[in-house]
Amino acid sequence: MSARESILIRGVNWLGDAVMATPALLRLREAKPRARITMLTPAKLAGLWTHHPAVDEVISIEPEEGVFAVARRLRPRQFTATLVLPNSFRTALEVWLARIPHRVGYEANLRGWLLTRPVSTRRDAVPMRKRPLSEIRYLLERSDVKPSIHPASAHHLHHYLHLAAALGASAEPIAPQIATTEAEVLSARMKFGLPSDTRLIIGINPGAEYGPAKRWPLERFAAVAAEIRRHVNCRWVLLGGRNDVDFAGELMMTLGVDCVNLAGRTSLRELCAVLKICRVVLTNDTGPMHLAAAVGTRVVVPFGSTSPELTGPGLPGDTRHQLLRADARCSPCFRRECPVDFRCMTGISVERVVEAVLRATK
Repeated sequence: MSARESILIRGVNWLGDAVMATPALLRLREAKPRARITMLTPAKLAGLWTHHPAVDEVISIEPEEGVFAVARRLRPRQFTATLVLPNSFRTALEVWLARIPHRVGYEANLRGWLLTRPVSTRRDAVPMRKRPLSEIRYLLERSDVKPSIHPASAHHLHHYLHLAAALGASAEPIAPQIATTEAEVLSARMKFGLPSDTRLIIGINPGAEYGPAKRWPLERFAAVAAEIRRHVNCRWVLLGGRNDVDFAGELMMTLGVDCVNLAGRTSLRELCAVLKICRVVLTNDTGPMHLAAAVGTRVVVPFGSTSPELTGPGLPGDTRHQLLRADARCSPCFRRECPVDFRCMTGISVERVVEAVLRATK
């Protein structure tokens, strides 16, 4: 009888990317049901993999832990193969120093020699290139230019599926999935005062860690909430990380009663459970957007500087989610701050978002 395969997944550093990688992990588990799959992840994302059906074990990397220290911890484990999801030189060096015999990752950043199976970029891949100001101005001056639209095959989840295919997994896309338990949901309801009554629980996530270009104006979130309240009996839950506390605080002052502010107050596992409780989440394009869709909750998302075709929530084409964009010729620009007039976001009206949220509550 052959020895059981032991596969190390070197995880990514950002929440949204981690969620988009879950289809690849599920396909790998499907292809190798007897393998032991271990996730090596930054500590801040370790909770994401609790109860996940594709992961048997989690190894956390602390922020101050260097590449040699990580490799020393990995070496005695005698992994048979590793799938390196990030493109960085460091992550390939970690698994090379750990002497893992079969090392799969993208051939990028001069690291191909560290891998036993360097993988070329997919033909359908679309780089998320930051547009220079000169190009933005040129596009805005041209009336015959339309916003960039990409096929579903360009979505970033294919980036990880393509890698997993090098270990024998199917590259056929499936929806991202993050697991929650009934006990976690019940605990979140009790801890944060979200009882199972007749009111809908609607989440609002007004921040975006990448920068202000991804944030729909805060006053519009408030206007949407006020209008929604006229149509449905709901309770608002404000969400976000430590950097979003100020945004949520401003909204809390506007919304008043029937509003719970959880920004900066939840662990990652608690955030998963709260998102599961929500009927719908109105959110910018950021990590919790991907997380909400992955636990099965509908999302409404104003897209501006980024592309829903490349990094939208859930499985591309899933009509449960409402992805809104304006007819801005300079979008997507992938910039942190808008260098012109922010038309990609201000062109998405309160009325459109209200209609989308109400549709998603049905």
